[in-house]
Amino acid sequence: MTGSDLGDRSKILKEATEHIAAQVGRIVSVSEVLESEPWGFKSETTFLNQAIMVETEKAPLDVLKTILEIEMQMGRTRKNEQWTSRTIDIDILSSEDLIFQSQGLTIPHKHLHEREFALRPLSQIAPNWIHPILLRTSVQLIDELDSLKADHIMS
Repeated sequence: MTGSDLGDRSKILKEATEHIAAQVGRIVSVSEVLESEPWGFKSETTFLNQAIMVETEKAPLDVLKTILEIEMQMGRTRKNEQWTSRTIDIDILSSEDLIFQSQGLTIPHKHLHEREFALRPLSQIAPNWIHPILLRTSVQLIDELDSLKADHIMS
């Protein structure tokens, strides 16, 4: 998953995709670019987000190391704040049915089921992917979020 809310967002996502293809693995599928409000913080800018399915021989921690290097190459500076505006953000959402936990990486992403901006693009490229902990497809998880939003609006 790539996202950006600073600079030439479309160009940044395209460049990130090129880096991922060159340094992580073969790109199998790419979602549409979707625009969304920031999640977890307030900002005057919106994000562009895109899901990318990659086939790789790298282990999860090696993929994480590589994407952090890509972010640095692209000018991202990490701040002490957990969520903030950024030129590029690259996250690992899932890896087939893998459940993985380490100090710096959780697969599937621990907030995936709460984030429409991640689930919508994921459901475009992997509608039948099953969350290995929640045991629901990406499409079912989107439906649940939509239902929660509708319930919230009605109350």
